[in-house]
Amino acid sequence: MRRKPLQQRRRFWPLAVVLGVAFGIIAWRIYAESVLKSKTEEQAVQVVNVIHASSGPAEEEIVLPGNVTAWHGAPIYARTNGYIKAWYTGMGTRVKKGDLMAEIDTPEIDAQLRQAEADLLTAQANNQLAQVTAERWENLLTTDSVSKQEADEKTGDARAKAAMLASAQANVDHLHDLESFKRVSAPFDGIVTSRTTDVGQLINSGSTTGQILFHVSQTDKLRVYVQVPENYSASITPDLTAEIFFTDHPRRGYKAKLYHAADAIEPSVRTQLIEFVLDNPGNKLLSGGYAEVHMKVPSPPTHVRLPANTLIFRSEGLQVATLDANNHALLKTVMMGRDFGNTVEIVSGIDPQEIVIVNPPDSLISGEQVRVAQPVKKEEGKKDADKHEEKKP
Repeated sequence: MRRKPLQQRRRFWPLAVVLGVAFGIIAWRIYAESVLKSKTEEQAVQVVNVIHASSGPAEEEIVLPGNVTAWHGAPIYARTNGYIKAWYTGMGTRVKKGDLMAEIDTPEIDAQLRQAEADLLTAQANNQLAQVTAERWENLLTTDSVSKQEADEKTGDARAKAAMLASAQANVDHLHDLESFKRVSAPFDGIVTSRTTDVGQLINSGSTTGQILFHVSQTDKLRVYVQVPENYSASITPDLTAEIFFTDHPRRGYKAKLYHAADAIEPSVRTQLIEFVLDNPGNKLLSGGYAEVHMKVPSPPTHVRLPANTLIFRSEGLQVATLDANNHALLKTVMMGRDFGNTVEIVSGIDPQEIVIVNPPDSLISGEQVRVAQPVKKEEGKKDADKHEEKKP
């Protein structure tokens, strides 16, 4: 009777083993499915790299081409017709205001002046006789010796003769002025940069029919004209300064101050013309050349610099993917400013220090859960954006 329970236990032992193995297999499968599901869900969340959007530098330097001109520059024309009698200043001659540069022989003007002076003497004689006659007839009119009509005629003739005298005098003065133009003088202190005439050459007056005799430039100061792109126009202030480099003086920069600004955008090229003034002691710098103008202008504080690989080009427009506090992607439409190559300037749509996804996947949508591969500190994000070299406009 005592052996029967033992036999029963031996009879159920294989069944227990089978059931234990079955339950073990089921538990392992449930665990494996749970792990697989967890891994699948984890891998379904896209892994992204991020940086912090950084503001541009507080001040940036822009380099633009400049055209250098003399402080004053004037082509010298003849004001009278004739022949070059002599010239006294050649190319490279430094002159003072009023210095004689050339003399013109004007035989026709000389003859006209002599004729005008003779006509003036005739007009003076006729006017004197007419004035005396008119005075006498006025006296006779008081005694009724002559009629009023005759007296008025003599008075009118006297006035006409006076007008003819004034006309003859004006003609003489005009010819005297033309005679004075026989002497070609320097209009201001400067240097003769060209001479295009010679002795005996026929000269016509004026700038339309005549030719340039000399060209004089005042170079103790220089003007530097710069075409500033439209996006920099707001940075042009009255206290703006620049450092100017010349190709013939490559190792030295010359300080210049803003002199004038057009305060308008040229529609054809979308630039604003500004003018710098540059002191040129000793006239070491030459006018008429090219220069590089280095200007430091403030950057707008709201503008953001981002690597070019953060941009998303879609039908909705240019976008940037940002990250919120719950690691959800948010697509924001932005407006791009300047393109520096590796980096771009964002003028609106995103604020500094926002977390931006680098190389966003093409399938990324707004509100999608993502996982950050490696969190980026603010300082590191700024350094990453600063790694990209900025091109000079």
